[in-house]
Amino acid sequence: MGPLREHDRLAAKVPGMLAGLLGVDLAEVETQADDASGADLIVKAGPTFVVEAKWSTNAAAVAAAAKQALGYSARIRKRTVPLVAVPFMGEVGRKACEEAGVSWLDLSGNARIIAPGIRVIVEGKPNRFKTAGRPRSVFAPKSSRIIRWLLIHADEHLTQREIAHATGLDEGMVSRLVARLTADDYLVRDDSGAVQAKSPTLLLDAWRDAYQFSRHTLLQGHIAARSGDALLRFVGDTLSEHGVEHAATGLAAAWALTRFASFRLATVYLPVDPSPDLVERLGFREDPRGSNLWLVVPNDSGVFQCAVEKDGIRCVHPVQVYLDLKEHPERSAEAADRLRTELVTWSRHG
Repeated sequence: MGPLREHDRLAAKVPGMLAGLLGVDLAEVETQADDASGADLIVKAGPTFVVEAKWSTNAAAVAAAAKQALGYSARIRKRTVPLVAVPFMGEVGRKACEEAGVSWLDLSGNARIIAPGIRVIVEGKPNRFKTAGRPRSVFAPKSSRIIRWLLIHADEHLTQREIAHATGLDEGMVSRLVARLTADDYLVRDDSGAVQAKSPTLLLDAWRDAYQFSRHTLLQGHIAARSGDALLRFVGDTLSEHGVEHAATGLAAAWALTRFASFRLATVYLPVDPSPDLVERLGFREDPRGSNLWLVVPNDSGVFQCAVEKDGIRCVHPVQVYLDLKEHPERSAEAADRLRTELVTWSRHG
């Protein structure tokens, strides 16, 4: 089934779904396609809905659909409710619609429709449109090197050759991934063909939504220390003395970079599993339940890209710290917000 037929099938289901969600008899619902405004559908089901249907569920496509629905609604010059319809609405897409003030529904049964006199919120329905197998994601570990580099250099247009050189990926792979990211509306090109993140904030949110810290190799244990700060400095000094590449992340890195809140748990990336000698020098005792130190071997060395040093503490780049905080305990959510506000500067502007 091609994209056009999928889109048409999606659009055709919207009137019935709106009728069910709003408690309206389907026979009373009026539907108009190919409206002069450009909207996919105009559906009168009590309120008049200006519908933009998207078969693609990636965050950039949903954000673009929300913008289009608003624009079509404005052209009609009547009181209308802009609405996006997709097969399944992910977390980042929901956020994009909410920030735009656009209602949405999905074919999986979820919806958020807010209009004068109407408030319909349905959550928790599983994705009914998962494809068989696991197609390779643009946010896969090695592919993410490109995402990371584009976000770290969000104010620049970069050529594919520059990206390949900076990330250590071959130009063919970079070309394929850049093409996918462009098709998904995450990137824009200038006249020379160089690319830049269209919305760094949206790209970061989409990556974070797909990111799983637990896919790294994690060794949890304990080292005797009087404080998180003392622990972090001891581990960093010991690793440096032994010539071991390393970089802090998570709560410890957020503290080092922003001085946000004290912490108990220190998390440190290593390029390979620590040797028995290093474990002994650290005084590291494996103990997941009482751990205050996570030693992490990443699933891709790209996590070390653009690592920074702050007051003698080596940390991964703030973008990577922000991602890793997603699956950390203690005050990780607050630490992520602080880090994003203070150091991921373009996130303030989108």
